[in-house]
Amino acid sequence: MTVVDAHQHYWRTDARPRTPARDYEPEHLRGELRAAGVTATVLVQSAEEPAENDRLRAYQSATRTVAGVVAWLPLRDPTAARRELDRIDGMPRLSGVRCFVGREPLDWLAGADVRALFGELADRGLAWDVVAVTTGQVEAVCELAAAMPRLRIVVDHLARPPLDGAPWEPWAGAVQALAACPGVALKLSVGIDVLTAWERWDASALADCVAHAVEEFTPHRLMLASNWPVVLLRCPYAQAWRDLSAAVASCGVTGAGREAVLGAVAVRWYGIAEPAL
Repeated sequence: MTVVDAHQHYWRTDARPRTPARDYEPEHLRGELRAAGVTATVLVQSAEEPAENDRLRAYQSATRTVAGVVAWLPLRDPTAARRELDRIDGMPRLSGVRCFVGREPLDWLAGADVRALFGELADRGLAWDVVAVTTGQVEAVCELAAAMPRLRIVVDHLARPPLDGAPWEPWAGAVQALAACPGVALKLSVGIDVLTAWERWDASALADCVAHAVEEFTPHRLMLASNWPVVLLRCPYAQAWRDLSAAVASCGVTGAGREAVLGAVAVRWYGIAEPAL
């Protein structure tokens, strides 16, 4: 069975400071993947500049386990985005694009030129990753999904679950709304927004949020993901992967559903070629 960590990063602090603040290179993750039984990963951008795509290309070329790459694209500026997309055309295993959105409104997603760009991404078979953390952002993502059913959308990091004492709503309703969009998949991972606010890693709290995601999305639109090395702010890779896997299993997910969450959804959503694994 192909086991895919659907969200991880590499970086060097001499390129740009990161949190955690040290270098995280393929040699630092290789043993962790092997110990966890992970056979492939999706490498995701962590900087907003063309040089980041060059770094991603180099990491992918040098790292056998990278099966898919989510590159940076300045999506707010379709002209610049097309220019960068043409520049990285031919990047091996390019499977998606992303840009940081923080908590800013995503009303720019409704622009005709932006919609045309997303149509081109869909034509190229590229997914769009987004960290949707506010109700307004979720509404904008759902509107885009409805308008562009061919576009594969991936919402990262459980859409900012209430693991730090935040109320269950509006998060639970946001997950339900996203799940109602057939073109949206969700990553079972924890983002930096929660990790920095969370006092400690709490597997029991994680289990409740994963259970809600499983109920709404079903296993066939969910991907297990570590968000390494950011997750190291609260726990080691092995513990994060074990607790996330256990949370899925505690929902009664077995057989084909388990295979879906552990890898098959990532392979399908990102268009990962099986031989590359």
